[in-house]
Amino acid sequence: MNVTSLFSFTSPAVKRLLGWKQGDEEEKWAEKAVDALVKKLKKKKGAMEELERALSCPGQPSSCVTIPRSLDGRLQVSHRKGLPHVIYCRVWRWPDLQSHHELKALECCQFPFGSKQKDVCINPYHYKRVDSPVYEPIQFNFFTFFLYIKSLSSFPTVLPPVLVPRNSEFNAKLSMLPRFRNPLHQTEPHMPHNIKYPESFTQQPSNSLPFGPSSPSNSYPGSPNSGTASSTTFPHSPGSSEPSSPFQMPETPPPAYMPPEEPMTQDCPQPMDTNLLAPNLPVEVNNRTDVQSVAYQEPKHWCSIVYYELNNRVGEAFQASSTSVLVDGFTDPSNNRNRFCLGLLSNVNRNSTIENTRRHIGKGVHLYYVGGEVYAECLSDSSIFVQSRNCNYHHGFHPTTVCKIPSGCSLKIFNNQEFAELLAQSVNHGFEAVYELTKMCTIRMSFVKGWGAEYHRQDVTSTPCWIEIHLHGPLQWLDKVLTQMGSPHNPISSVS
Repeated sequence: MNVTSLFSFTSPAVKRLLGWKQGDEEEKWAEKAVDALVKKLKKKKGAMEELERALSCPGQPSSCVTIPRSLDGRLQVSHRKGLPHVIYCRVWRWPDLQSHHELKALECCQFPFGSKQKDVCINPYHYKRVDSPVYEPIQFNFFTFFLYIKSLSSFPTVLPPVLVPRNSEFNAKLSMLPRFRNPLHQTEPHMPHNIKYPESFTQQPSNSLPFGPSSPSNSYPGSPNSGTASSTTFPHSPGSSEPSSPFQMPETPPPAYMPPEEPMTQDCPQPMDTNLLAPNLPVEVNNRTDVQSVAYQEPKHWCSIVYYELNNRVGEAFQASSTSVLVDGFTDPSNNRNRFCLGLLSNVNRNSTIENTRRHIGKGVHLYYVGGEVYAECLSDSSIFVQSRNCNYHHGFHPTTVCKIPSGCSLKIFNNQEFAELLAQSVNHGFEAVYELTKMCTIRMSFVKGWGAEYHRQDVTSTPCWIEIHLHGPLQWLDKVLTQMGSPHNPISSVS
């Protein structure tokens, strides 16, 4: 017997309980979770026997099997925290269980998690799984949709140029660096908050976007709904008077611009002349020497998409030139510019959890870039999980919040117009405030499995399959503005 096997002894009680474990994922983690439970139940007479009876005879009535509730209601297993009833329902009944929102206690349960008593029942057969809400499928006429896209691309939303103070005129006292360095303002949680779409989104009229140094740091400065889980209307938003999808057009769509000499095709729009987008500035602005105008330009590829498995990048970045892009789990070998097939990508370090997750990606996600807005539509049978700081800013959520999007739902995850207003206002607050906006230009999205406070995966790099979307237009605009601003007015050195 070697040293490793000597110290990895599994008790007979744990082995018996593991015999009812469902699925083949995360064996070590499940073993530690069961071992921690056995240690708690041994202190209660008859608890172990009752749990074994419930697991061996799932159709028969059983009593509550309880453990003490912790201060925050969660249980830590091998450096991961989760809700106890979710952990053990995942071990013994539903390996693909995502969160406590999918569980409902049976009437016979005397200590359900939701009752917030000093003890909580972890009997997996005292809970039932609640199906995710079913939404009507998105229906639209593709030809009408195409005309709408053409009209938007021919008459794009004009983003005003950013007026950047010249280096010599820049006021370092306006820098927001002290706010970023102040520990009192470092409020990003160790684990992101979690919300579910559309339940966590309520309607509220959109407000203006004042920007000031006194804004709270747990949301973007001046976010329209800071501190509240509220929003303007979204596709699929309950009670919305807007179309339930960006692709359910009004009865009379806007007229499309169709040059007579150019035949209409279903290819992506031709690169637009960015000189036409620059609005005519007032004469007094054009004559000013203390500011430099930096205009937005639409890039050839509106975004790039990088695929990861855990913390390993897999394959090359996908460059999106089409305004409609599919990211799915299939294996189309053709070089389709509208489709990023993750099933084609190989990884020698892939484990069984990743393999199983990849099989459930299915139709994946549909990304649309429409009129300066980016939408994500979940086509997979499983949910997707999105971390978009721009979306969180708009709805007043914490910047790192992760939103669960169920199958069949679409969510606006970026708005160029709001980003432009933030950028225009942030230049008056220093290099650091502008540089902070680079985080807003990257969107992270995981398939099937989520991460955050409600999951035992604390970071996106702990999820089996995820993508990172880099928005080229906003990033290039930021680059030009930062280049014009020069360097921070609080330089660092090798000894600082």
